[in-house]
Amino acid sequence: MRILLLGFYYPPDISAGAFRAEALVTALERRLPQGSELHVITTMPNRHRHEENLLSEEEALPGGKVRITRLPVPGGGRGMASQVRAFASFAYQVRKRVREEPYDLVVSTSSRLMTAVLGAWVARRKNARLYQDIRDNFVENLPFVLPGGTGRLVAPFFGILERWALGRADRINLVSRGFEPYFRPRYPRQRFAWHTNGIDHPFVEAAESGFFDQKIHADESQPLHVLYAGNLGAGQGMELILPNLAERLSTRVAFTVIGAGAGREALCRALSERGIENVQVRDPVPREALLEAYYAADVLFLHLNTLPSLESVLPSKLFEYATTGRPIWAGLAGFPAQFVKEEIENAAVFAPGNVEAAVAALDRLELHCRPRPAFVAKWRRDKIMADMADQVLALVTNEA
Repeated sequence: MRILLLGFYYPPDISAGAFRAEALVTALERRLPQGSELHVITTMPNRHRHEENLLSEEEALPGGKVRITRLPVPGGGRGMASQVRAFASFAYQVRKRVREEPYDLVVSTSSRLMTAVLGAWVARRKNARLYQDIRDNFVENLPFVLPGGTGRLVAPFFGILERWALGRADRINLVSRGFEPYFRPRYPRQRFAWHTNGIDHPFVEAAESGFFDQKIHADESQPLHVLYAGNLGAGQGMELILPNLAERLSTRVAFTVIGAGAGREALCRALSERGIENVQVRDPVPREALLEAYYAADVLFLHLNTLPSLESVLPSKLFEYATTGRPIWAGLAGFPAQFVKEEIENAAVFAPGNVEAAVAALDRLELHCRPRPAFVAKWRRDKIMADMADQVLALVTNEA
């Protein structure tokens, strides 16, 4: 059995897509029979260059079942043009690398659609089964994220690519139930699965060991320590909420933001122009340091932009946050807001972009640690990926 897994991001890159791909590889490796090979093709980390020199282009994992190929791509930029250049390089190199390789199954994990398109192309050339793991609703998002009406102009073209990539898949996984109203009517004959994001092992281990358990904000004379850790892009819209919110709560709250992305410059510029001093913006950190940052926080903050397309996503950050037992302060609407209300205790939701609603939501939180063991047990990533791996392998063992 020979399987190809395509994912643009993979550890040591630090992103939701990277962690998801790694968890799926681990689950597949445990289930592959001897003599099988899982070939992972991904990129060299191109956003955090300090990691790049530590890696070789080819890596064989202990056990002999997994081979990882990391392809160098141009990086460093944060705009759409930079992303297009990076993916074009990735796709060109993948086509060369797989030319002489036989595969029984191709698995693509994709947020911006094009990795799914590439996976469909490889599967067609190799006459292989195809499993598509779709992490975002790219086509529906385009009209809202590209400026000047460009998104509406190009969305029909990407819609054609989406139909080609998903129409020939043997199985499609969607990471959010909120995607169903878009995908189900367009692909009524497809078989869908719903293996969502989840909680990675370091966070499960920390929660089960009691690492996060502590009394929060014992010193009432000090500002509340609020942390946001994650991507800073158009989807988060942090520059639209945080400057106003920080100014409104200047004596009450001290914000720490850990992250990078296309929106970071706009956020820092807005904070600087308004002379806001109760927000500290830091670069992304390794997971060990992130665990410490969560431990030190009183409240965890999350915000999605006001774009209608974001009302169907389910941020991976929610699972990480909930594991800590910290109060969660979240600007969400639609499906993710409903998920928080139904699944996460001591979490307050407010309408994205609404400062006064955000202040009212903060006042509803209980400022103490409340472990969520039932949530951790239900949404741990290894359990979710085990079920997904069984489903993937069923495509080549004639069980699906």
